[in-house]
Amino acid sequence: MKRTMYLAIAVVALVACKEEATVDYMVLSGKIANMGPEGLELRKASDTGFLKEISLASDGSFLDTLKVDQGEYMLYDGKNVLDINLEKGNELQVNYDYQNLESSLFVAGIGADASNYLINKSKQKKDLLSPKLYKLDETGYKTRIKDFRDSLVGILNTKEGISKAFKERETKNLEYEYLGLLKNYQSFHSYHANKPDFEVSEGFLKEMEGFDFADEEAFFSYPSYKNLLRNHYYDLTDERIKANPSERDVISLKVVAENGNEKIKNSLLFEIVRSGITHASDLDAYYKYFMENSTNENNKAVITESYNRLKKVAAGQPSPKFVDYENHAGGTTSLDDLKGKYVYIDVWATWCGPCIGQIPYVKELEKKYHGKNIEFVSISIDAEKDHEKWRKMVEEKELTGIQLLADKEWNSDFVRGYSIRGIPHFIVIDPDGNIVRSSAPMPGKIEETMELFNSLNL
Repeated sequence: MKRTMYLAIAVVALVACKEEATVDYMVLSGKIANMGPEGLELRKASDTGFLKEISLASDGSFLDTLKVDQGEYMLYDGKNVLDINLEKGNELQVNYDYQNLESSLFVAGIGADASNYLINKSKQKKDLLSPKLYKLDETGYKTRIKDFRDSLVGILNTKEGISKAFKERETKNLEYEYLGLLKNYQSFHSYHANKPDFEVSEGFLKEMEGFDFADEEAFFSYPSYKNLLRNHYYDLTDERIKANPSERDVISLKVVAENGNEKIKNSLLFEIVRSGITHASDLDAYYKYFMENSTNENNKAVITESYNRLKKVAAGQPSPKFVDYENHAGGTTSLDDLKGKYVYIDVWATWCGPCIGQIPYVKELEKKYHGKNIEFVSISIDAEKDHEKWRKMVEEKELTGIQLLADKEWNSDFVRGYSIRGIPHFIVIDPDGNIVRSSAPMPGKIEETMELFNSLNL
């Protein structure tokens, strides 16, 4: 009798030990050779905003224990984006060279099969989404994207090291991805095939009939569903601004506010405004509409903080100043040195592709307005270690105007004063040092830029 009782207690104790040993975390480790200046961030695939910083040692190695929701994530190092999957019990090792991700990438450890699948999928998708694809006719395009989906489903089902939960989730995600590609065809084919009036034939989008744009579970579970909704609202915005292009900012919020699911509406509104508020042409109207239509108090508090910062750099307010920034031509330059002229400022960096893409347009503006009452100033926020890279690029690209280097990169008082969260960023200041536009149009948007300059009688 006692022996039976002791045996029962032992079994209970064993079960209890097993329950206590349940793993509810993931371990992420690895090493990035030749790491760049930006550091390493973990981001949720369905929400590309910052989630967590991964601390790096001086040699680029890292080790972190994570307690996050299971699902797809992105590792972002300022240059490279790497898709990974995280599930409880994973012990993932990620190694690569910052300068050459594809040829050096090695992912191993517990749970690596799912991440390697995502990495392979990302490569295939990059090859798929080319102008050549979008130039195909409707039949060819639909066949190609179906083959892409079916091929990945086949790969997924033959991988034994991938969990059943991931396979089920990814199969559904692939279906949303297919529908998203289907929905994008009209606008992309119109552009790449140079057919501005192109419209898909009746029945091309029959698989979208009855699609639920307010599926809360899908929105927060499947990145492709969320992307599909984003693109859907981009298209609606483009359609509606044709009648009133000056209200584009608020219209982009109005179409999202029509979503019947409160959590989806709040999420998309916040996502748009979080980045868009720094570029809003009518800050007050933009902020007011968001506050009236969002019901998430935390989101409203974040946006209110941004709004209050941006009010300090509204048109007519004194501009934040930069003082004694290094001038590529020699010596230093401060904003006060430029009083008496309008100042057009381009905040950029040598590592920023879109910034470099704007250089030809900036040079064209400088040439057109040479001798006018305006100074063109480019402020690089490159790190001190890239000082020589900045100097060389200015020379190699034959950059004109006043070329300056900020003192503390993103943490420079001038950059922080304007709440700049992304580059390139353009600013116009009047001859008295007051703000004309804290977020001016990019020079590549030539019509908007010329309209602004004409309003200043330049």
